[in-house]
Amino acid sequence: MNASTLASQYIAMWNEADAEARAGIIEQLWSADCVFVDPSFEVSGHDGLSKMVETAHQMFPGYSFSLTGEVEEHHNRIRWSWHLAAEGQEPVAGGTDVVTLDGNGKLGEVVGFHDFAPAH
Repeated sequence: MNASTLASQYIAMWNEADAEARAGIIEQLWSADCVFVDPSFEVSGHDGLSKMVETAHQMFPGYSFSLTGEVEEHHNRIRWSWHLAAEGQEPVAGGTDVVTLDGNGKLGEVVGFHDFAPAH
């Protein structure tokens, strides 16, 4: 899977409301011992990821994530930026994720940085 496809599937994971469909995306995309950390969350493993996305859906009902800018790649690292917005509205959050791929080309670690986000 190339970097752009990985980034698109990652965003699809965040936008998937159905837990079973989301689990399928996570299984395909992430290593079993994966880690995700950003200012809002710190989780590991497939179940942790799915619960994190479910929490984000509860916090921001009706909002969705989208990629912004270019997906960049070097060695086993990928970087992309994203926005969170309701359809037709200005984004309420945005940031950049730095990804480390495992030896099989799956997401092993994602470290996210918020460029802007609502206060909680």
